[in-house]
Amino acid sequence: MKSLNLYDERDIRFEESPEPVIEQADDVIVKVKAVGICGSDLSRYKKLGPYVEGMTFGHEFAGEVAAVGAGVEEIKIGDRVAGCPTYHCGKCLSCQKGELSRCEKLTVIGARHPGAYAEYVKLPAEHIVPLPDHVDYDTAALIEPSSVVVHGFYRTTIQPGAEVAIMGCGSIGLLAIQWAKIFGAKKVYAVDIDETKLEVAKQVGADVLINSLEQPAHEQIVDYTNGQGVDLAVESAGSPITSAQVFALPKKGGEVVFMGIPYADIHIERYYFERIVRNELRVLGSWNAISAPFPGSEWKASVHYMSTGQINVKPMISHQLELKEGPETFEDLINRRGSHVKVLFYPERG
Repeated sequence: MKSLNLYDERDIRFEESPEPVIEQADDVIVKVKAVGICGSDLSRYKKLGPYVEGMTFGHEFAGEVAAVGAGVEEIKIGDRVAGCPTYHCGKCLSCQKGELSRCEKLTVIGARHPGAYAEYVKLPAEHIVPLPDHVDYDTAALIEPSSVVVHGFYRTTIQPGAEVAIMGCGSIGLLAIQWAKIFGAKKVYAVDIDETKLEVAKQVGADVLINSLEQPAHEQIVDYTNGQGVDLAVESAGSPITSAQVFALPKKGGEVVFMGIPYADIHIERYYFERIVRNELRVLGSWNAISAPFPGSEWKASVHYMSTGQINVKPMISHQLELKEGPETFEDLINRRGSHVKVLFYPERG
């Protein structure tokens, strides 16, 4: 089958790989219809390299069931599905406490198990997420990042009527804008330095657009909030710079939740660090998208709000490409050639 396999930093290859086969009674093989590039994929491609040399990459996908193991009863060949790509051990202390996202051996397909940048991908049946008829494959390919976002919101104490700032309008930030509204935010501020992404943020429901190149984001938010700041700030850019600046966005007693991963050291100027202390901020981390019972309410909630249209990913999808375009696309992304928001590959096309 055609696949994208990661061999080293900046070495991803479009090549033939063996098709997965049924080995366990609970195996499900999915024919991949759409698969998205995650920001973590870019970081591993650019800086970190693979966990296993030559591993088939990718984990945000949706498709059609092609084969099932002998023990699989509720999932049928031809079913339209997405998949939770995350594995947990079930044995460590965190897993025993039901805190699955904190598992000591947490991993995803594309890392130590073959991923979804391929014509077919295999997962255990409990990882399979059925799709309603009116949730299409493009939308369903973003169920995983949507679940990452709502997992982060579950960590907060957001209440209806809150004002929320989203720092970074990539895929996670654009989904966070929509989830903030679902959680009852009365006003959502979208912060970025890319006007194209800010325009998409407006399309998906942001109330106020803030280009932080024009004036520091916290100064603009202070003006908009009568000197108070927001109730909740979401760091979704994964930048060392924004990971410091985000502390200046909340009001006294407000919250910050980190969903982005900077993959670099963060140097926090005194001004920003003092906001944590002087404003008695509550600072939260959020990791992955699973909870008990596995895969968690994050997945059901994502499917539900996609089915109602309250999560609309269509404005986010900037590129729809064949899988063979993967190597050049990854280079374009890390070199910032063109304006990319969400990239989807279609393995069936080549």
